[in-house]
Amino acid sequence: MILTVLGSGTSVPHRARSSSAFWLETGNGSLMLDFSPSAIHRMAEEGLDWANLDAVWISHFHLDHAGGLAPFLFGTKYAPDTRGRTKPLRIFGPKGLRKLLDAFDRANDYEFFKQPFPVEMIEVEPLEKFEILPGATAVAASTPHTEESCAIHIRDEKGSSLVFTSDTGFSKKIAAFARRADLFVLECSFVKNKPVEKHLELAEAVFLIRRAGPKRALLVHLYPEWDEVDFAEEVGRFDPGIEIIEAVDGLRIEV
Repeated sequence: MILTVLGSGTSVPHRARSSSAFWLETGNGSLMLDFSPSAIHRMAEEGLDWANLDAVWISHFHLDHAGGLAPFLFGTKYAPDTRGRTKPLRIFGPKGLRKLLDAFDRANDYEFFKQPFPVEMIEVEPLEKFEILPGATAVAASTPHTEESCAIHIRDEKGSSLVFTSDTGFSKKIAAFARRADLFVLECSFVKNKPVEKHLELAEAVFLIRRAGPKRALLVHLYPEWDEVDFAEEVGRFDPGIEIIEAVDGLRIEV
C-alpha cells in the first residue's frame, strides 16, 4: 500500500497545507481517506487517477473532512474522464452519511447519484468488519470528536495494516485499536496547551503511539502553530522510540 498526503492541514487557510485528504493505493484499488474541498484539485496536482477512484472513507461530517465529496460527484458527472467509466464508486462512512449528501444534493437538484457509473453508499457500524476494497478489510471505531466520528483500521491481502484516526480527542482505546499497525496516521492538531478537548496535542499523540507500538507513525491535521517550531526537535523531547513523521502535502509513504 502507498499513502499519498493530499492535505496535512486543517480548515484554517495555509499556503502549504491543504485540508484533510489522503489517497491510499493498494494492489487492488484506490481509496480516499476523508475528502476536503481542496482534495478535488490536489488529486490532479499529484497526478493521481482520480477518474478511477474506487472507494471513499468519510470519518465524520466536518466540512474540512467531507466538504469535497459533493463537488467531486458534481465533477465526475460531467467530466470527459469519467464518461466511459462503468465500475462503481463505493462511499463508506458513519451513520448519517447519506443524509448529508442528500442535503447537498437538494441544494440545487444536482442529482449526484445519477452518474455515468453506479454510486454505492455504505453506512458502517463501529467494530463490524467490512470489505473496503477487493482484498482489503476494514473496521471502524468510534472516536471522541463528534457524535459520528470514527477511526478506521485497514488491512490488505498481504497483511499490511494502516490505522487512520482523523480528528479525535484523547482516548486510550485508540491506542488499542492501532496496536502494532504498520502505519499509524493520527491527528496532532496542537503542539501543546491545546485549547479544546476534542483534538490532540503532541504529548497525547506520543503517548498513544508508544502504547500502540506501530512500526511508524504519521502526524496529520497540523494547525499553523506548527510552523513556529522545529518538528523533529519537539518530537525528540519525548524520545518516542518509534519513527514519527511530519505529514506534508505531497508526501508519499509505502506501508
